[in-house]
Amino acid sequence: MLTNTLTKNDQLLEQQNTRESNARSYPRRLPMAIDKAEGIYLTDMDGKRYIDFLAGAGTLALGHNHPAVLEAMEKILKDKRPLHTLDFTTPVKEQFVDEIFECLPEEFRKNAKIQFCGPTGGDAIEAALKLVKTATGNRSILSFQGAYHGATHATMSISGNTKPKEKIQGLMPDVHFLPYPYQYRCPFGIGGEESHKISSQYIENLLNDPESGLLAPAGMILEAVQGEGGSIPAPIPWLKEIRRITKEKGIPLIIDEVQSGIGRTGKMFAFEHAGIVPDVLVLSKAIGGSLPLSVVIYNKELDLWSPGAHIGTFRGNQMAMAAGTATLKYMKETNLVEHSAKMGEILKGILKDLQKDIKQIGDVRGRGLMVGVEVINHEEPQNANGSHPADSQLASAIQQECFQRGLILEVGGRHGSVVRFLPPLIVTETQLREATAIFEQAVRAAVARG
Repeated sequence: MLTNTLTKNDQLLEQQNTRESNARSYPRRLPMAIDKAEGIYLTDMDGKRYIDFLAGAGTLALGHNHPAVLEAMEKILKDKRPLHTLDFTTPVKEQFVDEIFECLPEEFRKNAKIQFCGPTGGDAIEAALKLVKTATGNRSILSFQGAYHGATHATMSISGNTKPKEKIQGLMPDVHFLPYPYQYRCPFGIGGEESHKISSQYIENLLNDPESGLLAPAGMILEAVQGEGGSIPAPIPWLKEIRRITKEKGIPLIIDEVQSGIGRTGKMFAFEHAGIVPDVLVLSKAIGGSLPLSVVIYNKELDLWSPGAHIGTFRGNQMAMAAGTATLKYMKETNLVEHSAKMGEILKGILKDLQKDIKQIGDVRGRGLMVGVEVINHEEPQNANGSHPADSQLASAIQQECFQRGLILEVGGRHGSVVRFLPPLIVTETQLREATAIFEQAVRAAVARG
């Protein structure tokens, strides 16, 4: 029974707590019931407005309820277009494919095929794994420490975070984790430029070694910027080396751009920073213009699977395709990718200035508007890299202080110690400065509380 003494926000939160699964996550850290949304702002049931720098975990490239997206959705309804089409084609679908293919580098586009998947990035990753296993006849998958690729059985198997796996038996076998060049906490204990060189040399040696214990891989999967792993950008030379190695070894390279794709990093796709071309590209989140949609785009030489090899009832989300097309067109017309790069540099600059004055900020990193601030306990001894231990409690306290002041940020990374900035790409410099001013207040308040 709901009581009248509770606010509207608390009433819905209490109802959610009573009826929803224990697996729910965001409301535990960000206790709000959302009433309205526009641009970079959310309003809760009690009328409090928040700056949303979570943006649907990177889904909302144009923010909430952008006019271009709403117009595309309304047109679908007005024209009585089908909403559910399985994998039948429609003019709406073909327009979407035209638009997304036009965004691809020419070298990739000219040999590309596309597979529409179920509406989540995790399902598209599952499809990519099946694709390369079918094409190569091999079964081993190479993934990376710190990776996050989803929460299904297979995608959890290839993700680095061990906690979700502890109570799940029978995960996908033949997954091998490789060292990702996380320079601030170098897996080799050296840091700096040598970190990525040793990583790529280790990987090449592993693949050359007949006594490595590793069977011929079906594929390698990586994020050009690790998202949930802590907003960690892969060094450009490392990405180039990994592409060279996988190409020479005939190992299909899958790049997961579920979160980093569609302008998030200051390029349309994060792999473009390195000037490389993957064999398989996985996209979701922003490509649906705020609605569920996921695809795998791959080199046609891998297209060896049979009809029905990967299916999904909701792989024909026409509303999402229309919204996605509108998003991509708007981004092109307004140079939003370039804007994302510019705003990302401003954001990192502001945060790096704070780092000079706040000892609890250990690292500021990212590409474009995919930025992480690693929170540390500077009073504890440094490790071999010169890095202090992560401070997950302080990171959580900073998130809460931000939330109380009207700024929504997520935490992630090792030990949950990285405060992550994922604003809509339409964010202005004025809005960035407003948000970072709140962040600074929150950090100082959390530090003062101890």
